[in-house]
Amino acid sequence: MVRVLAVDDDPVILRLLQLNLELEGHEVLTAADGRSGLEAIRREHPEVVLLDVMMPNLDGFQVCNEIRADPDPQVAATPIIFLSAKAQELDITTGMAAGADAYVTKPFDPLELVELVDRLGRGG
Repeated sequence: MVRVLAVDDDPVILRLLQLNLELEGHEVLTAADGRSGLEAIRREHPEVVLLDVMMPNLDGFQVCNEIRADPDPQVAATPIIFLSAKAQELDITTGMAAGADAYVTKPFDPLELVELVDRLGRGG
């Protein structure tokens, strides 16, 4: 089981992520904007973060930068998967430069996403 935090301002996407990951036995926490997502990461210490780019309060790139700069080494090392409709090469490059471990574009294959979560949650 991997403890996952899904951060997205679209409640339908959050529910889809939660259902797919829970069906595979994972524990799923959710947050509906960047600021609450960042607070949840620091408080809950998930093993993997699924992070949308376009969100209110803090966008995903800002959240990723904050995570990587966090003084808590456990928080700073949290694997991050961007999950975004922003699919231009510049968006992907920006996400990876911010410190993401992977960048998945919407629409996405739920099974492939679960496999990615499994792999990163196991440290690989």
